[in-house]
Amino acid sequence: MDGYKHIEHCVGAYIAAHYHHPVEIGVGKNPDAARCVHDAGISIRAIDIHPCLLPDWLSFTRDDIFSPDLSCYAGADVLYAVRPAEEMIPPLVALAKKLDCDLVVYHLGFESYGDGGKIVDCGVPLHYYYRRGQNPSKSVD
Repeated sequence: MDGYKHIEHCVGAYIAAHYHHPVEIGVGKNPDAARCVHDAGISIRAIDIHPCLLPDWLSFTRDDIFSPDLSCYAGADVLYAVRPAEEMIPPLVALAKKLDCDLVVYHLGFESYGDGGKIVDCGVPLHYYYRRGQNPSKSVD
């Protein structure tokens, strides 16, 4: 497995191993990480601001994380994003805080936000910008 498919596989396998109710933010035309989660037998939801043609097994909702409809994320234990635009990180952190669910991000190259959050290596570096139950004063703002 090479290139970005390796990245999506690592992210999806990590999410599947640690969560039961994940939501992928900004799925776009690339449901490969979600496929790994789905193949592990975990129900997965995907969100994007644009309409997306995705496989039937993937529950998809259009939403704007800059003005989110919280009902789209009900019950999520993790929000995750693969290569989100840097300006998406602050609203993702705010959303994770409101939902009190983990926020996990894989960045393109050496990008990060703030202090980079806690980094976990699952074959690729994942940034935790918020953890459930975390004291908000300790999270990245």
